[in-house]
Amino acid sequence: MGKAIGLGCLAVIVIAAVVLGISAWGTYNGLVTAQQDVEAKWAQVENVYQRRADLIPNLVATVKGYAAHETETLQAVTASRAQVGSIQVTPEILNNPAEFQKFQQAQAGLTGALSRLMVVVERYPDLKANQNFLELQNQLEGTENRISVERMRFNESAQAYNTRVMRFPSNIFARLFGFERKAYFQAAPGSDQAPTVDFSK
Repeated sequence: MGKAIGLGCLAVIVIAAVVLGISAWGTYNGLVTAQQDVEAKWAQVENVYQRRADLIPNLVATVKGYAAHETETLQAVTASRAQVGSIQVTPEILNNPAEFQKFQQAQAGLTGALSRLMVVVERYPDLKANQNFLELQNQLEGTENRISVERMRFNESAQAYNTRVMRFPSNIFARLFGFERKAYFQAAPGSDQAPTVDFSK
């Protein structure tokens, strides 16, 4: 009788350990999958920001050809691009809200400098008619739109991941295995929409 009870207790313990192990395995794999999705979306955000940065030297050179004396505005764009390029961007930035904020502020500074450059362009009809400039305009417009889309997708992915990290019981495994919450992109103060990049007016 005592032996049967002992075997029954052992069976219950084994079953509980198996259930717990399967639960831990499923939760861990779910967290890994969600984390990988966030990192993939982050890579897309980086790609579109890099594309914008790559367009800027040609844009500045083209504007300079028509408006060389607009040095302050041209230098602001170049300096903002350099500041963005000086920030070390690694996947770990997603776990560091202060560094993520610094990255976002640098990108917002570049967006502001480009907006001021667009205002300058309005004073130069010949520049607005230049074929090379029109091509750059189209590429920049498309890139700004992609930035908005990719940031939105990143935020959605980060929200799904963060929800998993915070909900019980996955939050226990998240802490145990070192899964940390990810930062979000937030709109810059006063910016309700993507900057307008239209040189054709």
